[in-house]
Amino acid sequence: MSASATRLRRLASVAVAVTACGGAVLLTPPVSSNDRASGHPTVESLRQIINDPSAVVPSRTLQESALIGTKSGPLDILVVGGGATGCGVALDAATRGLRVGLVEREDFSSGTSSRSTKLIHGGVRYLEKAVFGLDYGQLKLVFHALEERKQVIENAPHLCHALPCMTPCFDWFEVVYYWMGLKMYDLVAGRRLLHFSRYYSAQESVELFPTLASKGKGKSLRGTVVYYDGQMNDSRLNVGLACTAALAGAAVLNHAEVVSFLKDEGTQRIIGARIRDNLSGTEGMSFQQNVHIND
Repeated sequence: MSASATRLRRLASVAVAVTACGGAVLLTPPVSSNDRASGHPTVESLRQIINDPSAVVPSRTLQESALIGTKSGPLDILVVGGGATGCGVALDAATRGLRVGLVEREDFSSGTSSRSTKLIHGGVRYLEKAVFGLDYGQLKLVFHALEERKQVIENAPHLCHALPCMTPCFDWFEVVYYWMGLKMYDLVAGRRLLHFSRYYSAQESVELFPTLASKGKGKSLRGTVVYYDGQMNDSRLNVGLACTAALAGAAVLNHAEVVSFLKDEGTQRIIGARIRDNLSGTEGMSFQQNVHIND
């Protein structure tokens, strides 16, 4: 049996298995036993605050006061860095009832978080690995990525949208291979599907994409297979995370940096940080009880 035929058989067998299982069910993770309930807003009340169109992010003065002001109390978590990871950690911790502070030396998303591919992909390449490696772990990763893609697009529809991705095929095997693979991707997506993938003939493809090469590797274009993944405005989404964290109660400050750390003399554990507001020049100490996170 040829290698091509073996790949197609394996692809078809996994498609049947996914159909028989009816896709995957992702259960809502249980609330952590460490989450604080007493004395803090419930998740539902926080959701109402965040979804309130008239809600206003606390002013910079209030944020600075909460971090390094004379009346600021000890934090549970101090996050250093306002990228996607730092703002995501701050939002997650604040919605769990923790006292959170976040500082960013430049502006939010001024580094790597504004230089991403801008894609919110559901893991189509992991699906290929799952098929040809018979790896259930890779398949679970696809289910998880598709669920995350759906959540991001639903949470920020003004910053995210479906993006058509065209795959040119220069022989009929490629047409069948990509069509079957991407149809399986549609199947695995289930209710998380953005749009159905489809095949376009060579003529239709050139009409839709006039700059598409009609020849490649000495072969003529046989057509294209188009599937859909997500695309986002990464820097604005990052700023949205920071603002949402602030609405949830985190003290969030950009153009502020950690100058030095304060350690416990006995255990050498970090218990505080000296923070400088680079706009006002104000410096002050921020104390944390538990942990600091470097983004």
